[in-house]
Amino acid sequence: MDLKKYIRDIPDFPKPGILFHDISTLLADADAWQVTMGRLANRVRVHHPDILAGVESRGFLLAAPLALKLGCGFVMLRKRGKLPGKTIGLDYALEYGTDRLEIQEGAIKPGQRVVIVDDLLATGGTLAAGIDLLHKIGADVAAAATIIELSFLKGRERLNVPCETLVDYQD
Repeated sequence: MDLKKYIRDIPDFPKPGILFHDISTLLADADAWQVTMGRLANRVRVHHPDILAGVESRGFLLAAPLALKLGCGFVMLRKRGKLPGKTIGLDYALEYGTDRLEIQEGAIKPGQRVVIVDDLLATGGTLAAGIDLLHKIGADVAAAATIIELSFLKGRERLNVPCETLVDYQD
């Protein structure tokens, strides 16, 4: 199944000049969603994760059901101030300004094998920050996984772990 056929392209979103690859149409199609999760499971399984870390917010949509399919745990990496209790965070640079990812203290035990999951790999900034945060708390980050990669942006080069992707947009 060609998953690209189920991903809707929306021009000029979220700002002029950006072509947004919308996975909501893929998620809405039961067959395409099943195929996507099966393929991701096959790609992630080889990294033997103890737990999956989903990046806010579309990463949650993938990581939670994928964790169930693989029989492992799931944790959330969220933006500043979204998690209850004590958190550990990491600030990272954006094109204009900074942002912050946080994880609940104790959510991952040192040495646990983690695969970080998001919907899309573009410049790699968010995934790289997530990987750095996971390393900061002592996780063994085995890999990253996404549905979409915008390979022309070379985000993979910023990651210091293998990255599994299903659909590549080269321009």
